[in-house]
Amino acid sequence: MSYPAIVTMWFVSTPDPAGVLNSEPKADRGFGRKLLAQINPAWPITPIGEFPLNRSSTPGADEFYIAGYPGVAVVQTFVEKMDKISEVTEYLREALPATDTYVFAHGTDSDFAGFAHYQGTTVRRALTATREVVLEDIGLPDPFEAPYWAGEKAEQLGGISLPFEPADLAIAAQEAWLGVPVNPQGPDVHVVGYAIDGRPEPKIHAQKPRTKTVNEVAARFADSEKDYDDYELPDPDEGGHEFADLADASIAATKRVGRGVARRVRSLAATVREKIRHSDR
Repeated sequence: MSYPAIVTMWFVSTPDPAGVLNSEPKADRGFGRKLLAQINPAWPITPIGEFPLNRSSTPGADEFYIAGYPGVAVVQTFVEKMDKISEVTEYLREALPATDTYVFAHGTDSDFAGFAHYQGTTVRRALTATREVVLEDIGLPDPFEAPYWAGEKAEQLGGISLPFEPADLAIAAQEAWLGVPVNPQGPDVHVVGYAIDGRPEPKIHAQKPRTKTVNEVAARFADSEKDYDDYELPDPDEGGHEFADLADASIAATKRVGRGVARRVRSLAATVREKIRHSDR
């Protein structure tokens, strides 16, 4: 049986991934684009945003969240059908060379979850399961797994059920191997999102600044004058922007007044024409 899941891969070639991630480095758009083009040159690649992985929604179909830092890289995507974590994501797992590769999967509509640790291309530890079924179990458990297998981290359901929630153990594995929690309480993991379905790049329109009214600018002048000593003259350079604001506000006010006068003139003309029309009868 297979499950839809969010898969996150960490490619680590530094002895201190926690130090790298705690510095919250910025993501490079070019890194992810080159990586996706390397995986499949036919994909139409569109950047869709930059955001922290640990505080964002998960990727949808045909979306990748990617970042490359010194000695650490991360790729997160949606996999429609997944069972054994060591097999389904091979094309991604081998996309970047790394001393250690950590893979994590979380079901989108089930309690399916899994994690794997590769040293080079050799799997050292892998576990994929639901609460009722173990799909894959390779290697010896790491020390951080002990309280989960001992049933100390979840309510016990009895029978053939595992003594823990697979998703909880996958989260614990990620924190143990990376040295930091990947959640809103941890350091921001800045990534770039990409789509490979041909959608256009989203356009973000900058908001036009609002022109201040004459009263608002006048109030600023009044406040600034209160701060001056009776024997001290204000520096004319410091008020330059206020004069510019006053000019902008005056022009805007003039335009508003002009429009109001024009409307009144048109209304008066219409009234006069109406009276003349009735006086001819």
